[in-house]
Amino acid sequence: MIEALISRKVRIPVVDISSTAEFILNLQRPDGEIPWSLGGKTDPWDHVESAMGLGVAGYLKEAALAFDWMVKTQLKDGSWWSATRDGIPEDTTRETNMSAYIAVGVFHYFLLTGDKAFLGHMWPSVKDGINYAVNLQAPTGEIYWARNGRGIVDPMALLTGSSSIYMSLKCALAIAALLGKHRPDWEKAMEKLGEAIRNKPDCFNMIKSRYSMDWYYPVLCGAVTGLEAKKRIEKFWDKFTVPDWGVRCVSDRPWVTMAETSELVLTLAAIGDFDRAETVFNWLRDKKFDDGSYWMGVTFPDTVIWPEEKTSWTAAAVLLAYDALNEMTPASRIFNHGFWETPKEQTS
Repeated sequence: MIEALISRKVRIPVVDISSTAEFILNLQRPDGEIPWSLGGKTDPWDHVESAMGLGVAGYLKEAALAFDWMVKTQLKDGSWWSATRDGIPEDTTRETNMSAYIAVGVFHYFLLTGDKAFLGHMWPSVKDGINYAVNLQAPTGEIYWARNGRGIVDPMALLTGSSSIYMSLKCALAIAALLGKHRPDWEKAMEKLGEAIRNKPDCFNMIKSRYSMDWYYPVLCGAVTGLEAKKRIEKFWDKFTVPDWGVRCVSDRPWVTMAETSELVLTLAAIGDFDRAETVFNWLRDKKFDDGSYWMGVTFPDTVIWPEEKTSWTAAAVLLAYDALNEMTPASRIFNHGFWETPKEQTS
């Protein structure tokens, strides 16, 4: 069934989609929750990412159940705890990027299914999650990263987190349009946020420039596009990529991670650089376990798998990257910049 979805010739090693998806399924609990790993914690961002991976593989019922878990566990202010374990809050921080990412997952599910009733069902949670993030936007456009466990706002901003919120706002506005709802406040927030991401680096005072996500996320989310996107990727390519190994998590450490490698594939596909995206995806081909899961990370050149934890969201990132390269599903272009240049096609 899965293989039949492939709509163009595969120029990269074929991924065993079924076994990778089944790895995620085996972690999913009866109520829909998808923890990081067996006995591990759950955070809302990675939970949504895992649901998207299930959707790519055709497990739509299980993906919908995962979104229902989000509805049931959302807090009154629209946020979620940063981490729970066995239903108990483990980290009571409430992060803005985690509250907003539900919009990306819900729009992804709609692109897979065309189910407007699902959008209507999820709208209150999407609305409240986005509002939680937008309400923590600074006057200069960036979005503060969190409230702590006591509800106090931490006036610090992450470039990666704000970029993720930018993508969430795009998807939330697309959902609103499909449901006939007008949200000029979100449009204004996204405009200010995009301006900060592109032109106000000093606003992001939680310095993470050593981390590869700060490199490619402004491009992946679509805040930085066109020639500037290509320039940004070129500028730091040698800093973060290690041929045949993957993408460094941190620039000064001999450690690559499979999730960051997959997200770079998504980023390259988003700007139409498919040849290089396929090259990077090839670096993943041998970095997996027999059960369909992928290594979380590996050191080089000594090939020490670290950590040994098998994570749901790493497997999901690989599936999303594979979909972006092979256009298996109607949601394969959700990060593609060209897709967002023709909004009427999204909302028809």
